[in-house]
Amino acid sequence: MTQTAVGFADTGRLGAPPALKPGTMRIVALGGLGEIGRNMAVFELNGKLLVVDCGVLFPEEYQPGVDLILPDISYIRDRLQDVVAVVLTHGHEDHIGAVPYLLRLKNDIPLVGSQLTLALVEAKLQEHKIRPFTLTVREGDIERFGPFECEFAAVNHSIPDALAVLIRTEAGNVLHTGDFKMDQLPLDGRITDLRAFARFGEEGVDLFMPDSTNADVPGFTTAEKEIGPVLQGIFGRAKRRIIVASFSSHVHRVQQVLDAAHMHGRKVAFVGRSMVRNMQIAEKLGYLHVPANILVDLKNVDRLPEDKVVLMSTGSQGEPMAALSRMANGDHKVQINEGDTVILASSLIPGNENAVFRVINGLIRMGADVVHKGNAKVHVSGHASAGELLYCYNILKPKNVMPVHGETRHLAANGKLAVETGISADRVLLCEDGSVVDLKDGAATLVGQVDCGFIYVDGTNVGSITDEDLKDRRTLGEEGFISVISVVNRQTGKIVSGPDIHARGVAEDDSVFDEIKPKIAQALEEAVTNNPDHTQHQLQQVVRRTIGTWVARKLRRKPMIVPVVLEA
Repeated sequence: MTQTAVGFADTGRLGAPPALKPGTMRIVALGGLGEIGRNMAVFELNGKLLVVDCGVLFPEEYQPGVDLILPDISYIRDRLQDVVAVVLTHGHEDHIGAVPYLLRLKNDIPLVGSQLTLALVEAKLQEHKIRPFTLTVREGDIERFGPFECEFAAVNHSIPDALAVLIRTEAGNVLHTGDFKMDQLPLDGRITDLRAFARFGEEGVDLFMPDSTNADVPGFTTAEKEIGPVLQGIFGRAKRRIIVASFSSHVHRVQQVLDAAHMHGRKVAFVGRSMVRNMQIAEKLGYLHVPANILVDLKNVDRLPEDKVVLMSTGSQGEPMAALSRMANGDHKVQINEGDTVILASSLIPGNENAVFRVINGLIRMGADVVHKGNAKVHVSGHASAGELLYCYNILKPKNVMPVHGETRHLAANGKLAVETGISADRVLLCEDGSVVDLKDGAATLVGQVDCGFIYVDGTNVGSITDEDLKDRRTLGEEGFISVISVVNRQTGKIVSGPDIHARGVAEDDSVFDEIKPKIAQALEEAVTNNPDHTQHQLQQVVRRTIGTWVARKLRRKPMIVPVVLEA
């Protein structure tokens, strides 16, 4: 009987996976399950490893100071010599952004991807002074990497040149879609190749790993071509400058902005290092068609009339250091003026809502007219909605399904779609980062769980920042800081100096602590008198408890407390 309920396994009870048997393929998700970002899957067969995607996750507000979050590669760190290739499905940061950090550990791992994808990766690697080994593939190509034969199929996404990959092995066939949708009228004419999908289905797909980002959205994703007329209308009404914010790799959206600017006699300047770099690459390779004489350097924009200017900027997700956020804070050479039109041509990535709305509020406060997806159709998603996913399930008829790329709610919605098309619920694997799935003889089984934490990039520091460090940062930012310095004479048990209290972000005046100083001194003297063998750490804990209890009761705060007890 076909099961109709599908749910997540209790991975906490699984433990470490068993030894992998010859002829069985193991799939380990090192990122991208339960989150939008740091997509990375490892396929293992007969001692060899194939990696699909290696992306980053962008930090949220509760991760202060963090620049990027990487997949946890500790599972394969000691086996990088066994990696036969890294297949990159497309050029978005959440799929390629962690490649430099992987290649720092072993720089001769082959990178496989489409022309644009590899060009974007190579530009990133150049900044890290890494020259990679690359293999350019296109739809229809078949390449073998150790025990893995990979056939590539065109898929449509919000960046050109995206690919799905069918991985053929003796253990079974796996189809990984990467990110995709089924726009039937794409701007570049390159549709998702459903004929190839049908052929894969006829051959037999033992495990389907589909994009889940829009699985909980009914119907079909809107076509990109519908955005062009909306942009044209906004450009026609704008009286002063137009600033458009988008992902720095969204070539299709930039193309529509260039076309609208050309129609209305405006010049375009790219703002943001990644925007400039990526669009230069896209133009050079022929993915971006730039009208003659339309581009100007940002430093020359002020010489033009305001109604003849378009700025194409990064920062659509409210990233603190991106160009648009800095404009909203008045911290950019581009100053927002009364009557400027700002277009946020992107979807909200879950977790970024507060940051984006903060930017919108800042821009409106400066007098800008802000247009975003909530009040105009200025962006469409790059991911397949439920209707498109249903088509894929019915075309492929996979034996097993492992939804990927999405938060928990997206993965669950995708799993339910699979069941609706007749796939037994026990063949739908709802996994999380670190889940281990074995594939053999047409059966996919969840067999274990490996450690898969967040690896934080903080400036030049990679992996040293812990969750405890971030907790300390949040405490400093939200509750403040108190230092207490005391000098004790162990022979007399008396306080020689102090306690001196210094605070930041806790109270308006340090004099508020005058009430607690005698209690700290008394507690210290009693501790030394009652037990002269107390260690310095134990005495500092006495101070921490005394002032911590008082601050919590008196000031209703829980600041970071750093007690220092010295001996005279």
